[in-house]
Amino acid sequence: MARRTKSAVNPQPARPVGLRSLGEYLNLSPATISLVLNNAPGVRSIPQETRDRVTEAAAKFDYRPSFYARSLRKRQTFTVGVLVPDLNDHYAAQVIAGVEEFLVEKGYFYFTASHRGKPELLEEYASLLMDRSVEGFILIDTVLEHSMKLPVVAVAGHRRIKGVTNVVLDHCRAAELALRHLYDLGHRKIAFIRGGSHSADADERWQCLMNVARELKIAPPPELAVQIQLRVSTPELGYGPAQELLSRGGEFTSIVCYNDEAAIGAIRACKDHGLRVPEDVSVMGFDDIRSAAFYNPSLTTIRQPLNQMGIMAARILLQRIRAQEAVPDTVPILPELVIRESTAAPHSQRARGKQS
Repeated sequence: MARRTKSAVNPQPARPVGLRSLGEYLNLSPATISLVLNNAPGVRSIPQETRDRVTEAAAKFDYRPSFYARSLRKRQTFTVGVLVPDLNDHYAAQVIAGVEEFLVEKGYFYFTASHRGKPELLEEYASLLMDRSVEGFILIDTVLEHSMKLPVVAVAGHRRIKGVTNVVLDHCRAAELALRHLYDLGHRKIAFIRGGSHSADADERWQCLMNVARELKIAPPPELAVQIQLRVSTPELGYGPAQELLSRGGEFTSIVCYNDEAAIGAIRACKDHGLRVPEDVSVMGFDDIRSAAFYNPSLTTIRQPLNQMGIMAARILLQRIRAQEAVPDTVPILPELVIRESTAAPHSQRARGKQS
């Protein structure tokens, strides 16, 4: 470790503190200071007392390493792009929280853009972010049609695309948990609010639900299945479809909703129709967003570990960027049934559907 022979000098407070002036103040070489502040592999050879002096001085003079110098030295920008359909979506927000938690720990920054489910916006934003030299992408609930020039991790991705790792829930297990719960309560007439085509999980979730429904011999007739049309992230998502179900006149004792937002909207529609939840009709959600436990009634739902999925997506992306180890094309996530207040055994007397 090199020490300077000249006496220590206080850096000028009015000017940004650089590595050289910090070295003069500490009477240490800039290389030593750089090793400490970047926690480089050779830092263990430096005495702990010296490391403490460096970190204390850096804090005292608000020293910030040059981002551009670091990027040039390592040929990295330490930034990634995160693309979502809607920044207001509770599902996406919880995944992003996990992404942020991991990236901050690893010294990475991220840019976020919402493409509103429009393919042309997805292409435009991806191009803009690549112009800003992001090193890879995390896509959340986004339908991707083709490979990209950079590593991609897709949360709720289902298509096998070269260069893309899918972090995806086991929807077959989720369907089994949801329908078996209602079946064991005694429900045989079950209505469904299906996800819109713009959502990456919609087709897979629907197919798995129908497979399990056929196994249980409770597959719904056409009048007991409706599809979400709106591209919003509010309970309005399920209010209209539930109103449509109720106006058709078909009898049902429970509704399985595409997600928790749709379930909250469906509960409102049932109440507006004079029905009680769960006394007259049970409602099942999906995702377990933060508000699910606090709605009245609290939602029975299928939990996706959204925060952990975000952490996993960020970890896998950095592994791929750094080519540290082989990563599988698909990383499965296990769901969990969370039983709360919105489901109960069906009422034996009251028909759910169009009231007379």
